[in-house]
Amino acid sequence: MTSHLNRFVRPALMAILLATSAGQAALSAPSMQTAQSDTRTSFDLLPMLRASVTGAYLAGQQALQDLRTDEAARYLYQAAQADWQNPVLVERAFIAFAADGQIGQAASTAKHLLELDPSNELAELVVASEALKERRYDAAERQLGAIGQDSFTGITASILRSWALVGGNRKAEADAMLDSLGQTGLNDFLVFHRALMAQVAGETEEAIDLAAQAFEAEPYVARIVEVYARVLANAGRFDEARDVIAEFEGQGLSHPIVTLVREQIEAGQRPGIFASNVQVGAAEMFHGIGVALSRDGSLDLALVFLRVGLYLDPNADVISLALGELLDAAGQHDAASRIYDGVPVTSAMKPTAVVRIAQNLDAQGDRAEALRRLGNIVATRPDDLDAVSVYGDMLRYDEQYPEAAAAYSKALAITGGDHPTDWRFFYVRGIAYERAKQWPEAETDFLRALELNPDQPAVLNYLGYSWIDQDMHLTEALAMIQKAVEAQPQDGYIVDSLGWAFYKLGRIDEAVQTLERAVLLRPNDPELNDHLGDAYWTAGRQLEARFQWNVAAAMDEDGHVKERVARKLADGLTAGNATE
Repeated sequence: MTSHLNRFVRPALMAILLATSAGQAALSAPSMQTAQSDTRTSFDLLPMLRASVTGAYLAGQQALQDLRTDEAARYLYQAAQADWQNPVLVERAFIAFAADGQIGQAASTAKHLLELDPSNELAELVVASEALKERRYDAAERQLGAIGQDSFTGITASILRSWALVGGNRKAEADAMLDSLGQTGLNDFLVFHRALMAQVAGETEEAIDLAAQAFEAEPYVARIVEVYARVLANAGRFDEARDVIAEFEGQGLSHPIVTLVREQIEAGQRPGIFASNVQVGAAEMFHGIGVALSRDGSLDLALVFLRVGLYLDPNADVISLALGELLDAAGQHDAASRIYDGVPVTSAMKPTAVVRIAQNLDAQGDRAEALRRLGNIVATRPDDLDAVSVYGDMLRYDEQYPEAAAAYSKALAITGGDHPTDWRFFYVRGIAYERAKQWPEAETDFLRALELNPDQPAVLNYLGYSWIDQDMHLTEALAMIQKAVEAQPQDGYIVDSLGWAFYKLGRIDEAVQTLERAVLLRPNDPELNDHLGDAYWTAGRQLEARFQWNVAAAMDEDGHVKERVARKLADGLTAGNATE
């Protein structure tokens, strides 16, 4: 069975791998196919399986889709054991074991899978990673030798194979392999990993040179900043290391490990090398690509890569946080919190992990406890920007608007309020002020946010809508909302703002057309349906208006819209019951 990963087209490969060099870049490549087997092929097998096996297979597939990986591993291994010569079932069990972090069991299952399907490249990667972990570098290099460089796993395998060569004291061969891979257009991505390889090989000047190239290409990526500052400081070039971090932090950016390195440098200490061995370097490769895959929506494959990375470097708390965030995004908050709990108290990432646990409490319905914990964190670590920011957000979600505004003011005191990234704190504080009926303060903050980020769609939308709602600066406000729609034409809320602006300005035909589009983009929002109902009524389309109001009432969970439209359904749209 040909590996499904080989179906990736080269433009997608380039986009996702180059994005990992930035670590934080959003992907624009087409959505990549995950490691899941072709559904049609899998279900064609079901009639041949016993009912109990079919049930285990289906339960495992659903669990894996939900990232309930412990259940997925249990069910899919049960199905595979019942038909141990079925490559589809064995592959599913292998993927589930790897996604659950049972890398030893995953490697054992992968070896059997390769007997059934020698072309499965993901299985080759995991088996080779086990050999690399055990310092069997020649075995890892041989395992990957037959994989070409023209597929996603082929590119990944080439980098992992290079790490195996470095481990076997064959760095010149590793350089040659990466030279060949770089001809495909991946030089910007590879230069960071080459810097790490030079570091492990003890080639300090080359490591500094390559880290400088990586930093020049991506000066605002925390991982690159950390590595470059480390190699400089370890070579005694403290002033240059300080300048690197200052450039990063000068943009209003921060990261706990970068902060730790800065503090060590300021104390005159050499912070120690980033990649102390081959395993740490290879783990960073899996980390970077895993994060990129998760942003592309390939969640099960992303989980596999992150788990392999943590297997190679169990002390990589940054990978632990990435794993937890991926599980959080899938709603697996208990599993994520267990990972956060496992971050050592001595780790620079522990404060972030504690904040994430509080966020999980909120996601699971215990906002009071989440706020209590965050309040304690902020009280004991008043300069923890992440904690202060999350605390402000949660207070705002809880409709404690004055308290939220105060928290955002503390965040701005930490950052200084002059960095381009500070627009976000002015924006959310503006929302808190506006909700607290403090419009002058809100307007000032929205305008300041636009000074720092003039084209930010959310700010343009919020300020423009607020002005129109108050019959202020109507021409400028409409232009703002139109600009926001141009930037995010698929955002139903922003399109709704434009439609409601047309409605408030008496441009009813344009309002109807625009609000219809907003409801198509976000059909299950009661506010949008209510707006469209008002526009229909004003346009003389009363039956359609009543239909939209009924839809709005049926979808409303909070009761605010339902109460509003009840009066409209009884009396029609009047001055006394119009939507505010």
